[in-house]
Amino acid sequence: MTRKQREMRQREELILDVAARMLLDSGYVGLSMDRVAEATEYSKGTIYQHFTCKEDLIAGVLLRTIEVRGRLFARGATYRGRSRERLTGIGVADSLFYQLYPDHARIEQLTKVESIWDKASSERREKCHSGDSSCMAVVQGVIRDGIASGDLELQEGVTPDGLMFGLWSMSVGSRMIIVHGALMDKFGDTDPQLIIDQAYQHYLDGYGWRPLSTEWDYRQTISRIRDEVFGEDILRAEVQYA
Repeated sequence: MTRKQREMRQREELILDVAARMLLDSGYVGLSMDRVAEATEYSKGTIYQHFTCKEDLIAGVLLRTIEVRGRLFARGATYRGRSRERLTGIGVADSLFYQLYPDHARIEQLTKVESIWDKASSERREKCHSGDSSCMAVVQGVIRDGIASGDLELQEGVTPDGLMFGLWSMSVGSRMIIVHGALMDKFGDTDPQLIIDQAYQHYLDGYGWRPLSTEWDYRQTISRIRDEVFGEDILRAEVQYA
């Protein structure tokens, strides 16, 4: 990038940082372009050079973390193992993502409100859709690999997309429950991530994706993936959110 492009990128990152904090502290109503301009010490016109409105700014905050999730998913799928182990690698990436960005689920829930989403620029909305699609494509690729290797044999009427939709729903739903901490009280002192890991494995067992959890120690697989694929990021998450 040219010097001007680097300065534009740095300025945009600062704007997004300030907007994210403001959004989490004060909610949608408390976020305004005037307040962001004041906090960043830029003119409101400068803010509008990057974002068309505050809804577009919120979509920008969401997009930034969606892009991170996509890179983590791709990294998790590189684990050298059988197809189900590689899918487990994506699951580790998903849990790591929410460790690094625990507020993503809250912002995503807010952004997907129709009245906010429709006001964001079409370019930003398209980039968010593209980012989500990239994550799904990584999962779809591993599912296809599982079928090609013979580890996964889908019954008639069952599609790879249906399998993936179930996984995606479990991920989004479980994170929403964790965000609303009061709901977690109903589960006692159980580690929510342990529950999620077990649920994924039972779900895949139901599809007959080999090796089954009764034949393979996926807790050891998860431990190896954390060390071999995400070692530095795991350390960062533990330090930042201890």
